[in-house]
Amino acid sequence: MSDTKKPTSAISRRDLLQRSALFASAGLTAGLTGFPYINRMAVRAQDAPLKFWQFYAPGGQVASQVDWFTKMVADWNDSHDQKVELEYVPNAEYINGPKLATSFASGEGPDIFVISPGDFLRYYNGGVLQDLTPHIDDATKEDFPESVIANRMVDGKIYGIPMEVEPMAMYYSVKAFEEAGLNENDVPKTWDELLEIAKKLTTPTRYGVLFETQPGYYQNFTWYPFLWQGGGEFQTKDGKSAFDSPATVQALKFWQDAVKSGAAPRQVLGNGANDTVANLAAGYCAIQNVGIWGISQLAGNAKDFEYGVFRLPTPANGKYVTVGGGWAFVANAQGKNPDAAAQFCAWALASMDKGSVQRVAEWCTKAKSDMPPRNSALAAGGDAFEKGMIGTFAKDIHPGTRAEPRVPPEVYKIISDAIQQTQLGGADPQQTATAASQQLDAFLASYNGARIL
Repeated sequence: MSDTKKPTSAISRRDLLQRSALFASAGLTAGLTGFPYINRMAVRAQDAPLKFWQFYAPGGQVASQVDWFTKMVADWNDSHDQKVELEYVPNAEYINGPKLATSFASGEGPDIFVISPGDFLRYYNGGVLQDLTPHIDDATKEDFPESVIANRMVDGKIYGIPMEVEPMAMYYSVKAFEEAGLNENDVPKTWDELLEIAKKLTTPTRYGVLFETQPGYYQNFTWYPFLWQGGGEFQTKDGKSAFDSPATVQALKFWQDAVKSGAAPRQVLGNGANDTVANLAAGYCAIQNVGIWGISQLAGNAKDFEYGVFRLPTPANGKYVTVGGGWAFVANAQGKNPDAAAQFCAWALASMDKGSVQRVAEWCTKAKSDMPPRNSALAAGGDAFEKGMIGTFAKDIHPGTRAEPRVPPEVYKIISDAIQQTQLGGADPQQTATAASQQLDAFLASYNGARIL
């Protein structure tokens, strides 16, 4: 597998064909032709604001996050000739919808946007990520732990700057526990215990536990820890499939059993299983598999809801591990002003300037609830990471974090299909794992993009 950087200053016929295949492989049908893409980018007014697509502001649901983004862009615009303009895309449409990817296929991609590690290779292999390294000094590079920055790098160059680290856990309703005669001493530590407790918590109007049921990068992200806990992987060190394993089978079966037993729903509410307010706080479920961001969601939109948090339970033959994802700022290499877009990303999140460090710290402690991706921001956050629910994550949950994998769309889709077929389709986990592994081997044998991590 090659880590060779794709050219960003021009688009060859080979790149166009490769990019078309990449977007099409993700089920996107928008056409892609070379000349319209280049021409549309070239004719845009050079002094027009850089468009920054994300799902936080100005139309987001969490006021503290809207304020953080708004202030960041205002501070940049006050001190730079090249302006930046926030463009809000609803969360569900951004994460699971085709809008972002199809915007590039039609030559109208944003100048700045956010992506998760899981979707990094779609855009890197597609040739649309600008190298941000020239704008980041050595001291700042060292400020990012390797486990956080590695899946945003290719050949030693940085193509995405993380704004957060988001480990997954289980949240539970104190009221639901009390109604079932349970308390914090009954928090499950194993998969079997979780299913047993979930059945006790299930009522005609409430599910006992909730996992993501909507196919997408987020569902894969939330399922990976259950694969890893049993020692499973989706590929070997030499690039072959490792998906046909007992660990894969038991992870698929665990999610299937949760739904099959009636303790877990086939559908989730609100924006998805990442939405604690619409699911847990609303009483739709008693336990929800969700990330650290749930703290700020509940603080901002369900202040009186009483809840607890505990580690992901483990299988009988496994060990604790969780997954740490998080969004990163990236710049469009084919945008109006790629260099200025890259400069903005570095200025915002990757400078040793006090304002940049404090911005990251405030995002993780005030605007949102996250673990910081920089050592300096962890220090700047002070005792915020020592107390309350964030303290629980920092001390008990985060230490078992493993970085979210970065995979090309084809690999994501094969894994996603396997989860869907077993969780909701009732397919046999062993047969599904075997078939998916054969598909992975067929793809991995000819894959030549940036390294899968």
